[in-house]
Amino acid sequence: MSALIGNSELIGGKFPVLTAIILVPFIGAIAVAVMTKRRPEFVKLTAILSSVFTGALTVWLLASFKTGTADFQFSSKHEWINAWGISWHLGVDGISIFLVVLTGILFPLAIVGVDPHHDEKPYLAWLLLLEAGVMGSFLSLDLFLFFVFFEIVLVPMYFLIGGWGYDKRVYAATKFFLYTMFGSAFMLVGIIATVFIAKGNIGHITFDLVELAEKGGFAASTGRWLFFAFAIAFAVKVPLFPLHTWLPDAHTQSPTAGSVVLAGVMLKLGTYGFLRFGIYLFPQAARNTRAIFLTLAVIGILYGAIAATMQKDLKRLVAYSSVAHLGFIVLGTFAFTSQAMTGSVLQMINHGVSTGALFLLVGMIYERRHTREIAALKGLQKVAPVFAGVFTLVMLSSIGVPGLNGFVGEFLILIGSFLTARWWTVVAASGVILAALYLLWAYQRVFHGEPDEDNKTFTELRWKEAMVLLPFIAAIVFTGIYPKPMIDRIEPSIKALIAHGGYQDAGSGVIGSVNEEEQP
Repeated sequence: MSALIGNSELIGGKFPVLTAIILVPFIGAIAVAVMTKRRPEFVKLTAILSSVFTGALTVWLLASFKTGTADFQFSSKHEWINAWGISWHLGVDGISIFLVVLTGILFPLAIVGVDPHHDEKPYLAWLLLLEAGVMGSFLSLDLFLFFVFFEIVLVPMYFLIGGWGYDKRVYAATKFFLYTMFGSAFMLVGIIATVFIAKGNIGHITFDLVELAEKGGFAASTGRWLFFAFAIAFAVKVPLFPLHTWLPDAHTQSPTAGSVVLAGVMLKLGTYGFLRFGIYLFPQAARNTRAIFLTLAVIGILYGAIAATMQKDLKRLVAYSSVAHLGFIVLGTFAFTSQAMTGSVLQMINHGVSTGALFLLVGMIYERRHTREIAALKGLQKVAPVFAGVFTLVMLSSIGVPGLNGFVGEFLILIGSFLTARWWTVVAASGVILAALYLLWAYQRVFHGEPDEDNKTFTELRWKEAMVLLPFIAAIVFTGIYPKPMIDRIEPSIKALIAHGGYQDAGSGVIGSVNEEEQP
């Protein structure tokens, strides 16, 4: 639809802000990599300044973002490989704006809040390169460009887990890389096939997302195969059951900053990919196969919650909780109502904030006690009441208590999904109860009771740690009380996507196409 085509002009001035958001951390990574180890303070300062400046650009982007429009804003398009129709095409809309801002804020907090135990210079360089790759993935409107950035993020994450993780880090890093590369191989084939099949209708080869979605004209059977090629890559990245097994290992063995970034933004490349590429390019195929993804989402919600309840390692418990939370996001995405899909985008942000904060807190517990075993932790509330209070707030946010950010997204998903995916939603709602079970039970075992000798020396929350956690707490409370500014920016793009797909929106309770006759 024309609303999704967007404005090719640079809104808000001539400064190419989206390009800068990608290049600043990339240049910062190179600068850190070539700096001498003899001045480690300059290395850390360069990394902090690069990430903070990137974060400041994303905040300015949000402040300048126009509400009430579904257009791609701040668009930047330049020819790259003209013979193949590949361009440097960037843009941001209501679906991607808060993911970009979350990435811009999360990385400097991870860099400042977590110190590596060795080899700080390559560690910071990999983190900055990872930030550039994630930003590029969220901003790309060219399929080739998106694939490049989508693959770039694998390399630094592999080295972060393998180089700075825990006992089984090499196994976890290899498993992460192989799973995600497996999915990406399907997407690469899908991208190439999409471009050449669409050439017959468009008249030339192009990798431009908007042009392919608006003019591709894919036949129903062809669209289904192409959609699945993209969907496999995104399902692995989410990850959807049964492709989730790499995630608990990656989280458990990853350094704290790696877990924060992985949960906060990297997993969202999968859920975002379904919205931006899968549903936008192949709306009929997404509609016709929705039952598969709704079923897998609900299985993931229940399985993730039950598996989390059984965990003895606190970090692994939080990792399995991500499987359950991301199942809710996929459920809302394939409900195809404006409430549910808006809730899904909102929940991507909320999950990144809440789970990112949980991983930071678990990392702080490990630094103090050198264990994450729940059985070895007891009575921490008595010796560190402020730390316990912050953990309680973040935990309640993850559970979805009203007044905190987790409730808003889950409520929109459930109320919107009930209109078009009733029985899936009824079953999924039990996941909310299970989330309360495993998180409250874990809190009771870790923080209640009398501390033993090992836990009596557990130190209270430090000022630096409190300052790092403060933005998370502010986002949790503000979004829970007043989500309207976020919804106002997300909803127009979601409604345009629904109109583009020809889906009936909420109210009728029927999913269908405005044009029921599919192409042969």
